[in-house]
Amino acid sequence: MSIRHTAALAALLLLGASPFAQAADKPTDPQIAHIAYTAGVIDVEAAKQALKKSKNKEVLAFAKDMVRDHEAVNVQALDLVKKLKVTPEDNATSQALSKAAAEERAKLAKLKGAAFDKAYVDNEVAYHKQVDGALETLLIPSASNAELKSLLETGLKIFQGHEQHAEHLAGMLK
Repeated sequence: MSIRHTAALAALLLLGASPFAQAADKPTDPQIAHIAYTAGVIDVEAAKQALKKSKNKEVLAFAKDMVRDHEAVNVQALDLVKKLKVTPEDNATSQALSKAAAEERAKLAKLKGAAFDKAYVDNEVAYHKQVDGALETLLIPSASNAELKSLLETGLKIFQGHEQHAEHLAGMLK
């Protein structure tokens, strides 16, 4: 990725825009695999934080679902890259996602009770919208390998369900 694209990404992050929005260059399959895996790890980390901090039964159930589903998809992704003998390639998008997630976890760490629950669930809604959009408009169309594309499409269906669940939960927490 060029310096210009990296600088544009940094500017977008400072403005609160999606790390996926900067991807003007078509990512390669190894980069896509890394981005998809990173996105899953980020949601597992967020869910584990919720499991430690929340006392809300619905939030805890949602967080358990996030850990289970994202870990399962990441296992499938790792199995696929081993089968295809592909090494996931770190990239600016994965790094930006990780940085933004760490900043969000730090913000959430300062909250307690209902304030934490609402902020966590609102972030989950926004994050799933972002990832679902990136899967639909960038990652799936850019994937060259049919098996990778199929795994991403399966992931999209699961994560669209997560987005709907998070939206429902957010409505309950108002």
